[in-house]
Amino acid sequence: MDNSKIAIFRNIEIRKTIHKNEWWFVINDIITALTDSKDPAQYFKRMKTRDEELKLLTEKGGVQFVPPLKLEFETPGGKQRMYCWNTEGVFRLIQSIPSPKAEPFKRWLAKVGYERVQEIEDPELATKRTRALYQAKGYSADWIEKRMRGIAIREELTDEWKNRGVKEQIEYSILTAEISKATFGITPGEYKELKNLKRENLRDHMTDLELIFSMLGERATTEITQTNDSQGFSKLKQDSKEGGEIAGDAKKALERKTGKKVSTNKNYLDAPENKKRIE
Repeated sequence: MDNSKIAIFRNIEIRKTIHKNEWWFVINDIITALTDSKDPAQYFKRMKTRDEELKLLTEKGGVQFVPPLKLEFETPGGKQRMYCWNTEGVFRLIQSIPSPKAEPFKRWLAKVGYERVQEIEDPELATKRTRALYQAKGYSADWIEKRMRGIAIREELTDEWKNRGVKEQIEYSILTAEISKATFGITPGEYKELKNLKRENLRDHMTDLELIFSMLGERATTEITQTNDSQGFSKLKQDSKEGGEIAGDAKKALERKTGKKVSTNKNYLDAPENKKRIE
């Protein structure tokens, strides 16, 4: 299941993911945000050369620190593992970065971490914040309702997969691709290429109909899996194909009736935020 998100610090994207119920941030993204470095990996190496304590913490951890971990993220070239550090580690990291952005970044980081604590105590806050973010970006109320329902349907499905033997991220990706291929005729990666997307979330750039058929494929897969009481990856893969085929057949029927393709290359990247409208 994909727990990765993109946070924004002064118009710069910082990738983060949930690991052991807390946020972990991509180190290279933080260095880029604070230094404008074109080679953050090399900058990080030089930092550890200058700061022996930082080098020790990143290699072995310390009393209050766990060392950085390689966690998986979606990239233009596919899934990749990147070095990440939790909030405490990032605070220590920025102590070694001489930048006027350090103090505002600390405040931003503390806010992001505090929001995660709030969400653990009140899970509805995460939904409210997600809804507010889409509203701020200019998405229509109707589209937001579909997107939020799609998120809930997706979570139900991935919970079923987890309870029935799926453990590795690559397995979630394969099962998702099976549904997408049967529904739309293309994998999520190919769909992103169609929409000219890179790090962006594919579903945030789907039209109403694309979201609806995505939901149908995933909800149908959940129903089939529960009915069959499927266990193990191979059986779940077959369920995913069958669930996607149900949505795919419905999509083809609509396309025949309207003469219009459901899948579109619209991606809304160039439209002003206050004028975005998902049709």
